[in-house]
Amino acid sequence: MSEGGVHRTVVAWCPDWPLVAAGLVTEPSAVLKANRVVACSAPARSEGVRLRQRRREAEAACPGLVFVSEDPARDVRTFEAVVSAVARFSPQVEVTRPGVCSLPARGPARYFGGEEALAALLAQAATGAAHQIGGEYAPTCRIGIADTPFAARLAARESVIVPSGQAARWLAPLPVSVLGVASIGELLGRLGIHRLGQFAEMDEGVVSGRLGVEGMRAHRLARGLDDHRLVLDEPLPDMSIQRELEDPVDRVETIAFIAAGLAEELASRLSGRGLACTRLYVEASTENAEELARWWRADRPFTARSMVDRVRWQLEGWLTGAAAAAGAPGAPTSGIILIRLTAGEVTPDSGRQLGLLGESAEASQRVERAVARVQGLLGHESIGTAVMAGGRGPLEQVRIVPWGEPRAEGLPATQPWPGRLPPPAPTVVYATPIEVSVRDLHGHPVEVSGRGRPSGAPSRLFLGPGREYTVTRWAGPWPSDERWWDPALHRRRARMQVLLEDGSAHVLALEGGRWAIEASYD
Repeated sequence: MSEGGVHRTVVAWCPDWPLVAAGLVTEPSAVLKANRVVACSAPARSEGVRLRQRRREAEAACPGLVFVSEDPARDVRTFEAVVSAVARFSPQVEVTRPGVCSLPARGPARYFGGEEALAALLAQAATGAAHQIGGEYAPTCRIGIADTPFAARLAARESVIVPSGQAARWLAPLPVSVLGVASIGELLGRLGIHRLGQFAEMDEGVVSGRLGVEGMRAHRLARGLDDHRLVLDEPLPDMSIQRELEDPVDRVETIAFIAAGLAEELASRLSGRGLACTRLYVEASTENAEELARWWRADRPFTARSMVDRVRWQLEGWLTGAAAAAGAPGAPTSGIILIRLTAGEVTPDSGRQLGLLGESAEASQRVERAVARVQGLLGHESIGTAVMAGGRGPLEQVRIVPWGEPRAEGLPATQPWPGRLPPPAPTVVYATPIEVSVRDLHGHPVEVSGRGRPSGAPSRLFLGPGREYTVTRWAGPWPSDERWWDPALHRRRARMQVLLEDGSAHVLALEGGRWAIEASYD
């Protein structure tokens, strides 16, 4: 622990690593996952290619763009050369993902003459290793140092050393999109919160109630705190699983099969204690006493499958001797006889919200193919996704965008809309409103004046012959005078919320002297 209880972290970031690994960093190129761009080269970005674009959008921006499929094994295997170069400064190196690795700052900074000197040496060593993999035109590796791993990763983008105790202040002007959670970023944007500083000022209780566990984690990051710290201490007792092999094995797939059993056992042991692993220590030993141990970090708890992926990637990098290209020890000289997995850091298992078909890329690709086939049979407009938009009525606040089209927001949902219904939003919105009759206590039809005042308190609602309900509570009305400047589109309406005797709640709309049920609450 460093002075003041702050755990300074160094992050080494090698930009565009998937393209460096693929040997395409010097030409307009992009990496695709589920038909979307997840990485692109500098020449491609200069032509307008951006992350998360669909393939056809990227091709339109940059004709002749070269595409390669995502290959995590290739990326990790080649990145081992950079990790080995960084490990010369400290054995406590933690891999976050291909292209990003971390280490504690305190010890190496003192040994090499301070944080600035350490950053310069690390940048030189990491860049040299990257050039041996991707050629002399591979991007320069960048170093960031800050009080938390999250802040250090962002600092690495700018090659910045954030002074101790200044993480929150440095993060404040950054956009909320750097949190990396699209759903939270979109919601905060609709609330008018666009910077981390604004988000950090929000009350914790409000964030917890509105955004849940994921929102609380993002809130801590915005405040310059972290859910974890980069301190590679001794692992917790009884959190290590190992398998000794009778015969040496030199095939990665065979070792991955063995590791699958270890991962399932470790995950089961953690689950039984209500815990989840966010930092994994993978160790392998050969018959000739050669060893390779590596820390792996995940933003979200490891599953058994993701643990096996880390084992496979690590051993592919080792067994192919990628590190030797950077002058580090090369491939082992004999087969592997020991595999050990250790949960280096655990957190309470708060559960995970999976997608409809889980998290596998294969499932997402199946959905993409099925949707494309349906659109081919029934037309481009046959399948759509809902996008929040502005408007007064429930039906106007959501619009349907054909699948595959950009989901840009419509009219600003956060702007004031006179006559808009207050929250909560109804659960059912009728495409064709259901006509009803609303009368007051004396049996007279309820009307709404131009000033928005009802002629009487709603007392009875008639849905049809023999279907009469008592109105127990009501709110409103909310009048709206829409598009008054265009006689062809001019509409005057008034909306009211009512609670009926049977416990059902509805949104009523009055237009042209007629009432109708526009939406209902659950």
